[in-house]
Amino acid sequence: MTDVTERAGRREWAGLAVLTLPALLASMDLSVLFMASPWLAADLQPTGPQLLWILDVYGFLMAGLLLTMGALGDRIGRRKVLLLGAAAFGAASVLAAYSTTTEMLILARALLGVGGATLAPSTLALIRTMFREETERRAAIGAWTAAFTGGVALGPIVGGLLLEHFWWGSVFLINVPVMVALLVIGPLLLPESREAAPGRFDLPGAAMSIVAVLLLVHGGKEIAHVGAVHWPGATAVVLGLAVGVVFVRRQARLADPLVDVRLFRSGAFSSSFAAYTVIVVCSAGMGLLAVQYLQVVLGIAPFAAALWQLPTIAGTIIGIFVATTLGRAVRPAAIAVAGLLVAAAGFVLVSTLDVESSVVALIGGYTVLTAGTGMVAARAIDVIVSAAPPDRAGSAAALGETGAEFGGALGIAALGSIAAAVYRAGIVGELPSGLPPGAAEAATATVGGAVGTAEQLPTELAEPLLTAAQRSFAEAFTTTALVGAGLLVVTAGAVALQMRNAREMQRS
Repeated sequence: MTDVTERAGRREWAGLAVLTLPALLASMDLSVLFMASPWLAADLQPTGPQLLWILDVYGFLMAGLLLTMGALGDRIGRRKVLLLGAAAFGAASVLAAYSTTTEMLILARALLGVGGATLAPSTLALIRTMFREETERRAAIGAWTAAFTGGVALGPIVGGLLLEHFWWGSVFLINVPVMVALLVIGPLLLPESREAAPGRFDLPGAAMSIVAVLLLVHGGKEIAHVGAVHWPGATAVVLGLAVGVVFVRRQARLADPLVDVRLFRSGAFSSSFAAYTVIVVCSAGMGLLAVQYLQVVLGIAPFAAALWQLPTIAGTIIGIFVATTLGRAVRPAAIAVAGLLVAAAGFVLVSTLDVESSVVALIGGYTVLTAGTGMVAARAIDVIVSAAPPDRAGSAAALGETGAEFGGALGIAALGSIAAAVYRAGIVGELPSGLPPGAAEAATATVGGAVGTAEQLPTELAEPLLTAAQRSFAEAFTTTALVGAGLLVVTAGAVALQMRNAREMQRS
């Protein structure tokens, strides 16, 4: 029986509310610029590569610094790192809002990434410290997961609402009052926690982890932007994997590693990490395609397309609630298997769509998908954070979120490349004759290129070209959904097999 003294009080639950807000904002900043980019581009006039840096540098640095910030919090104090990160995040938000040049905005977004990297591992590690009773900890991590996963979908909606009334910099200023509140209330509600006897900080390991993650994420994004065959992107991925192997081998030898790779010897930890990474691979890749499908195939305006994603947030919350409730009686691996299969069912539903399908059919299938994602994410994060000793909770949380960041980049690159290949193969045979030079090449490259080309053509060419692009993209979307479903089913089978082997070992 759990000792009553271990249960959380009102201070801890109020502290949880404080911790979920920065998690929400950190994930919102990954997507809030989707709506604002046309306005800031018109104002600052960045080049194409500069605009990509504005959009991507936040996620790059956040992913690259997660492991370092998690380990740093374990050593000098999670609350201290969180508050320092909040101050940096708030200051960088003001700098971004009032940027007058492209270079200034890129710098501000980079600083936001540095601040954002402190938020996820520190908040999760503090939750691990504040909620020691298992049922309460599951509920707290479920609330955190809902905030963090929901922020990506809320970003475009909040951005669109702000842009209806204010200038593009307003999408950054919403961060400031929350960070100020965190700096004021955090010291009153949040306990400080750190390693009792911290070892030497592995500076070379920190540098290697940053380089490895940056190369992997950058390479994945480059492949997604350009196509499946892209040697600079592939080279970056190979180099990232090589540095990663050296990093892991170094960590296995150290007495005070930056990341305790021995955690992967635990079947519960390794299966949860794998399930979490794979579910992010599939959901991130399909998320990008679903937004394009809403706009290109179904003809829905960008802001309305963002609003249509609200039911998918509800699906995530339902999945988190189910996983948290089942967690009292069902093993984490069994919940992970169930969540993977529910998400796979959502992918199968999406794969049945065609150009005549309604938006309700798409959102219905996608909501099933996000319910499965919520089930997997909530239980996996709980297992990952709880597997490590409390002294190393920040490092474990950072490891899980790094896997998610890498999974997101890999999903966009891999599933995006599959969709691009199917789209190109489908549209080549459906292009109308009589297209001007260059138009066929642009229309074949991407669905966005086809839409842009159609806008410049007379009606007798534009309409058949747009129809061909919509049909080809719909086929690419549904084919990729089947690939995602297959990947999820295979992962569910692997987790179930690992679970069965673990039971057999316990009996013997």
